[in-house]
Amino acid sequence: MSLRPTPWVSVLYGVGLLALFFGERVAGAGTVRLVLSGLGLALVGLAVAWRGARVARASGEWRVLERWLLGLFLLGGLSLALYFFQLGAKGSVAVVLRALFPALLTTTLLPLVLVELAAAAMARAPVLQSGRVRAALHSGLGLAFALIFAFSTMYVATQADVSWDLAYFRTARPGAATRLLARRLPEPVRVTLFFPPANDVRQALEQYFRELARESGYLEVEVLDQAVERARAKALGVGENGSVVFSRGPRHERLKVPLELERARGQLQRLDEDVYRRLRVVSRPRRVLYLTAGQGERGLEPQAATALEKARPGLSQLEEWLRVLNVEVRTLGMAEGLGTEVPRDAAVVAVVGPERDFSPEALAALRRYVEHGGRLWLALEPEGPGLEPLLEPLGLKLLRVPLANELRHLRMSHQRSDRGNLVTASFSSHASVATLASLGSDAAIVFAGAAALESEQPLPKGVTHDVSVRAPAETFQDTNHDFTPDEGEPRRAWPLVVAVQKAGVSGASPARVVAMGDSDVMTDAGPRAYGNPYLLMDTVLWLLGEEELAGVLSNEEDVPVQHSRQQDVVWFYSAVFLAPALVLGAGFLVTRRRRRRGTR
Repeated sequence: MSLRPTPWVSVLYGVGLLALFFGERVAGAGTVRLVLSGLGLALVGLAVAWRGARVARASGEWRVLERWLLGLFLLGGLSLALYFFQLGAKGSVAVVLRALFPALLTTTLLPLVLVELAAAAMARAPVLQSGRVRAALHSGLGLAFALIFAFSTMYVATQADVSWDLAYFRTARPGAATRLLARRLPEPVRVTLFFPPANDVRQALEQYFRELARESGYLEVEVLDQAVERARAKALGVGENGSVVFSRGPRHERLKVPLELERARGQLQRLDEDVYRRLRVVSRPRRVLYLTAGQGERGLEPQAATALEKARPGLSQLEEWLRVLNVEVRTLGMAEGLGTEVPRDAAVVAVVGPERDFSPEALAALRRYVEHGGRLWLALEPEGPGLEPLLEPLGLKLLRVPLANELRHLRMSHQRSDRGNLVTASFSSHASVATLASLGSDAAIVFAGAAALESEQPLPKGVTHDVSVRAPAETFQDTNHDFTPDEGEPRRAWPLVVAVQKAGVSGASPARVVAMGDSDVMTDAGPRAYGNPYLLMDTVLWLLGEEELAGVLSNEEDVPVQHSRQQDVVWFYSAVFLAPALVLGAGFLVTRRRRRRGTR
């Protein structure tokens, strides 16, 4: 007897499995679970019986189809039996059954769906093409096996917890800043490497230092084996191999590097920064940068949020970068003498994001410091004090209105307030932004909530200005704080950073001042993938009078790719749904095209 395909039997089977799922996995325990699970088992049993009756009534090719479907039904029933059996099993048997029953269920459902689709396409055909149904069955089984293999591989990989580092590895080469420092060494510096012969780390270090030594006749490189040159090693304070010693007279700086290449990879990738730091320590005197305190300024540690104020990031990363320059950071408040006089050992005084006005005594001390050739670094905020007593003698004024840009900004919270995160690559040729100017758009800077600075014309006598960083030309003053350009809110390439030089009094050297319309650019919250670190490093070098040493440090360390929450969601759903859908769609089109060619 010839039967037509009846997909409702499979639909009934699927509804039964769905009821079992809700009863066992969603309902939990109690009457609801018993009702849903019992209903699911009854529907599955009814579907199997119905399919068996159709097998008995069918004949020819249709009987073959019904047998295949009944076999899939029975395979799914076996998976359900294994599920209920594993509920009472223990130990390794339970683990095996928990993995086996979903695999059998997958092997049932995917072929069942494809076979029913193939049979439905031939519902009105005079003869059933068993070849098409067989191909659908094989495709479903193949897809099910592929999914089982993928999930099994993922499970084993997760449990084994084994990883391989396939990242590209290369030892850092001497960067521009390190080469400049080597050329300007005031006295000979000897670099002694203590490593055993035929060592991979020794070879990498030797290649780096030989290349750096070609930049200066004052840099001498020597490679020794501590086991052989024990007396020399003891004189330099080295007790074992794996040390690099930088020496100038009685001063020594040591750098420890593991002997095994795998352990030393990370250190070799950032070797240039470590070498630059130690060369500055042995060749340059230590300088002191004072951070003012007492007026709500940003400090080294972050400030926790309160009921009235939001959290403020600290300057710990800036301190780390200053250590590379052999600059020590200290605090300068009224208790440290700010109300009387700036300490004589102050190479730079930084005022970072004050929230309250300085006392008249502190302002007078800072003004005297500048008049006598001091180096001052001002990083202000739109909502903070304008510090007019300090800025007016320098011919500067802080326009205490926040800036925004609806086109060039950094998206961080994906809200309209992100327009206040200005992104700019507009730099002058001033020495305080020399590295940024050489990198151009590859080192854009991010200012979060900045205000503009304005030069008062005419400038005071002996004062010169250089607007080193400007905002993009379409940046507007956000007077009403709605982050939307309104009528009456002017657009300009507003000055964001101004370098000031002022003639000193009584034969003193010229004072140097850098004023910024934002303090967030200096904090730990600033994005490191942008040019903010170069701005800070070059600014400090110019204030110290060492602008000729500004340059890029080489770093071969891998930078992790960071995505926003929205990007992570897109990548997740693309990997889970879009990529498999594209593969299945391509396979369907190729198969259909082949079938069309075969029917011609």
